[in-house]
Amino acid sequence: MDLDEVLQTHSVFVNVSKGQVAKKEDLVSAFGTDNQTEICKQILTKGEVQVSDKERHTQLEQMFRDIATIVADKCVNPETKRPYTVILIERAMKDIHYSVKTNKSTKQQALEVIKQLKEKMKIERAHMRLRFLLPLSEGKKLKEKLKPFIKVIESEDYDQQLEIVCLIDPGCFREIDELIKKETKGKGSLEVLNLKDVEEGDEKLE
Repeated sequence: MDLDEVLQTHSVFVNVSKGQVAKKEDLVSAFGTDNQTEICKQILTKGEVQVSDKERHTQLEQMFRDIATIVADKCVNPETKRPYTVILIERAMKDIHYSVKTNKSTKQQALEVIKQLKEKMKIERAHMRLRFLLPLSEGKKLKEKLKPFIKVIESEDYDQQLEIVCLIDPGCFREIDELIKKETKGKGSLEVLNLKDVEEGDEKLE
């Protein structure tokens, strides 16, 4: 590790804002050495990051915006299928007094926010459009097992295979994929036609 890329100075301070440098005996007592470069390495590997209130506030604001961006990207008004703008989601998050958790990822928190916003406004994750190609022998039986995961069946076609085009909640994708692989022993297939079933234009709150 090149310390000069990480540090502004190799000096160790007792109080950086007052410019008070640590005394030699204090360094030996705390770190067992007065070699400032070695002490810097110890602090970097074992120390805790001290973040100023301003930096923390900036970090929280950025995470808040990132969460709102993920929610806006994943969700629509279920009645119009139109997406909400990031600004509108930010406003809704402020209305429910959502507080950012720095120990959780923005993606995890976005899913929490969606759940909470559902109680206050018309919002749900945009559906994913899939096409299933299933062997006729297992097709009908498998369709019954898939039904709980399907929001809307748009078309069904029985030819050499059972072909179903449908909308699902994206959260169910993995379960559906595993179910088809297991039940058809790899003969069935699943194709993503649209990651998000959305209408053009942004949703506005009246």
